[in-house]
Amino acid sequence: MRSIVILPRVFLAAVLFLSVLFAAAADVAVPPLKTRVTDLTATLNAEQIAALESKLAAFEQKKGSQLAVLLVPTTQPETVEQYGIRVVEQWKLGRKGVDDGVLLLIAKDDRKLRIEVGRGLEGALPDAVAKRIIDEYMVAPFKQGDFNAGVNAGVDRIIKIIDGELLPEAKPKSGGASSGINMENSMGWGALLVVFLGGILRAMLGTFFGSVAAGAIATGVAMFFGVEMAEASIVGVIVFLFCMIGLSLFGSAIGGGSSDGGWSGGGGDFGGGGASGSW
Repeated sequence: MRSIVILPRVFLAAVLFLSVLFAAAADVAVPPLKTRVTDLTATLNAEQIAALESKLAAFEQKKGSQLAVLLVPTTQPETVEQYGIRVVEQWKLGRKGVDDGVLLLIAKDDRKLRIEVGRGLEGALPDAVAKRIIDEYMVAPFKQGDFNAGVNAGVDRIIKIIDGELLPEAKPKSGGASSGINMENSMGWGALLVVFLGGILRAMLGTFFGSVAAGAIATGVAMFFGVEMAEASIVGVIVFLFCMIGLSLFGSAIGGGSSDGGWSGGGGDFGGGGASGSW
């Protein structure tokens, strides 16, 4: 009974601890997904963006795959690979169950770029092919300062490769997305703190490792406040499961990659496939 009373304090202490720990790590925020082309560097002009947007929209209409372009000044302190994973985890490009999304990410000031490939396209667009697209079609225009030509060259090659791929039909959406809400109600305000804690770690480390870290921290904090090891371990397992499963269901219920009525991702999944380059 004593450990149950302590649980809210355990969750609160964990949140405060993480807030201090990660305060200095000001990662670049992932912009909301509203259009297929997001340029935060003011590199492309309105006509260039409109033409590229039209090309990507026509490709999605024809093939179903989602290809998005993102230009940011920098991804520091993260690498372009780490930031790219955070973007696709939030944007969820590609059809759910088909996972046929692609992100073309350019970090202009870092002189880095990345092609992030959805799980369903890793066979058609393996790492070696993505690397060739970067090196053979994009690097030279970027070195000359012609970013519009480089982006379009990369997009055209990606489209050509995916267009020749026989993609499976998208799986029908299942209708059971309310179990995460039930869990939240049962744990009360403590679960809301877990949402905050798990959300930070999942964004920084990915779904699995972020959930493991959240569970480990919850276990350690519980033991620090005098909870016996066995009970503290149960707290850690509950936090891990909630972060791993409950947050995904909660995020789906809210609406994953919201776009304020604009274009949005289709629920696709990514596994880290792709390639990076520099110029």
